[in-house]
Amino acid sequence: MTQGRRPIRLEEDPFERVKEPPSTQGQSRGRPVRVVIQSGQGSPFEPFMRGFFDVGGPSVTPHKGSLFHFSERELKDLAMATLAFSFAISLVMHGGIFNMMGLPLGALLISLVRSTVFALAGLAPAFVLHELAHKYVARHFGCWAEFRADPRGLKIGVLIALVIGFVFMAPGAVMVAGRVGKKENGIIALAGPISNILLFIFGLLAGGLLISMTSVGWVADLVVFWLWGNAILGAFNMLPFGPLDGRKVKDWSDPIFWTFLSLTIGLVYLVFSGKAIEMLQYISNLF
Repeated sequence: MTQGRRPIRLEEDPFERVKEPPSTQGQSRGRPVRVVIQSGQGSPFEPFMRGFFDVGGPSVTPHKGSLFHFSERELKDLAMATLAFSFAISLVMHGGIFNMMGLPLGALLISLVRSTVFALAGLAPAFVLHELAHKYVARHFGCWAEFRADPRGLKIGVLIALVIGFVFMAPGAVMVAGRVGKKENGIIALAGPISNILLFIFGLLAGGLLISMTSVGWVADLVVFWLWGNAILGAFNMLPFGPLDGRKVKDWSDPIFWTFLSLTIGLVYLVFSGKAIEMLQYISNLF
């Protein structure tokens, strides 16, 4: 059946072998090679993009418009992913369906709304600004970049949170298409974890100020939740596996990868060891 057919070999790294168009052959010798990666018919990445993120729509073109432009679909996908992610966190706070079954329906609904709003305030900025960091850095390099939610991943994530009280969700990602090399691809990927590191530092400073101004208990809980969310999201995305940011950064630069992986793991340590709370108390005392 397979006699006479050439074997099929899949390349993990699209930057390793790039054929120049006939019109430019020989012109880029001695300069970095650039390759266009986008979803579309005939693209080797199309099954992954279609099955996991469903980019959809017509073929994309390099970004030329306003840096702050959002398409109607992108805004809808961002809102859908943020709400679903926050609701899943709310379900986890309640311990899943088995812990919620004993609560009166009215009290349960009120509690779910409150905890969803709490999750939106504490975790939504970590998620949304992480994705927007990818978007704006990609546009800085002249690429098309828009967030796309993964409806299937959102549904499965909410279901897992409901049944077992644990969050495991693929809410979506920023889709990028344009002329990028390993360095640009790595910088675009690194922008997300850097945003979480900056948000963590902001949470320590602003959170310490807020705690010094009020004795309301939920304010301190919200600040700690903010720190926890940014630490976890930054460290998870720096893992060098699959489509995560860490793999793209590591393909570009090992020293930069290990530096930022260590930084984000350090933030996780600060949160879970209680050191972050001690830092918050110290900062609040300064005010």
